[in-house]
Amino acid sequence: MLDVQKIRKDFPILNRTVNGKPLIYFDNAATSQTPQQVIDVIVDYYSNYNANIHRGVHSLSQEATDAYEQARNKIQKHFNAKQSHEIIYTAGTTHSINLVANGFSSLLKKGDEIIVSALEHHSNIVPWQMFCERTGATLKVIPMNENGELILSDYDALLNENTKLVFVNHISNALGTINPIEYIIEKAHAAGAAVLVDGAQSCPHLKPDVQALDVDFYVCSAHKICGPTGVGMLYGKEEWLNKLPPYQGGGEMIAEVSFEKTTYAGLPHKFEAGTPNICGGIAFGAALDYMNAIGFENIAEYENELLAYGTAELQKIEGLKIYGTAKEKTSVISFNVGTIHPYDIGTILDKMGIAVRTGHHCAQPIMDFYKIPGTIRASFMFYNTKEEIDAFIVALKKAIMMLS
Repeated sequence: MLDVQKIRKDFPILNRTVNGKPLIYFDNAATSQTPQQVIDVIVDYYSNYNANIHRGVHSLSQEATDAYEQARNKIQKHFNAKQSHEIIYTAGTTHSINLVANGFSSLLKKGDEIIVSALEHHSNIVPWQMFCERTGATLKVIPMNENGELILSDYDALLNENTKLVFVNHISNALGTINPIEYIIEKAHAAGAAVLVDGAQSCPHLKPDVQALDVDFYVCSAHKICGPTGVGMLYGKEEWLNKLPPYQGGGEMIAEVSFEKTTYAGLPHKFEAGTPNICGGIAFGAALDYMNAIGFENIAEYENELLAYGTAELQKIEGLKIYGTAKEKTSVISFNVGTIHPYDIGTILDKMGIAVRTGHHCAQPIMDFYKIPGTIRASFMFYNTKEEIDAFIVALKKAIMMLS
């Protein structure tokens, strides 16, 4: 069992007030908060060994390099990658997806087909549309049902000998649906296609094992997992990473450079041009340490309690409709109340110190499916409480009364 009150003391921001009210932070699907243990690692880096990595013989550079590569090893261990060089540091999930899309542009051609799902974030839609414009490949979509679940029989029908790539999120950021990625991966591989899984929303709640999943690419961002913004990960099977060309040119990603020809470095450096977010990478590792110390099974169990409690309380409110009622989902609740615009409710909740997300959540096709402009999204993490949900329900009822 989690000691939630003890955990909350690790997060300085949870002590602040917003508009004179104690902060209730229910926007975790956008960005999680950062514990003092990770903040301390960031401060320590800039206070004691801030230096560029891989290039210097002096002590600070050596210390920074060691810490950065040790963090890569932590990420490898956390996701159970076979090799540490299969972990590529990126600026985040969006950067990771674009890196893969850019690489495959030289491998696919007109007539090839790629598949995405109807539940994707724009970051896993737009790069592939751009990809199709460059290559002539065709983009196909796995449809969803009213519950916010993918229709797997339609997915099976989409797969054929022309399918080269399948892209799907592990968990929907807009609805909280946990997709059956094991099934999706197995079916794609049987058709000869590679698979990229967007793990931005799953990694705060689950502990993916990339070898057990047999996934070809897995991507995520540190800022969803109690880490800093501006850093993330691309896991790729070594055989695939060797096939893809570099995404960017510059320092670090080279073996030899002349004006006649450049040869590229091996993995992972081939994809890590320029000075990286060194402190971010180190803090990414520290964030995983923090969450593993709590335990992902404990996190999942507690967050499922919050989800069940929050869902039950919201369903008591007349005129409130929840979008995303999949059998398998995580601690995200998207909803609307009658004809009240979600932005108006979100604005009033903010005046009461409650942070929720409103809008289409960078998942506009989902909103188009439901024929709505957007939703109010409350997303919970392991440092939230049922008492906060109670306060949220009271504030929501006030907002509804004011707007009705």
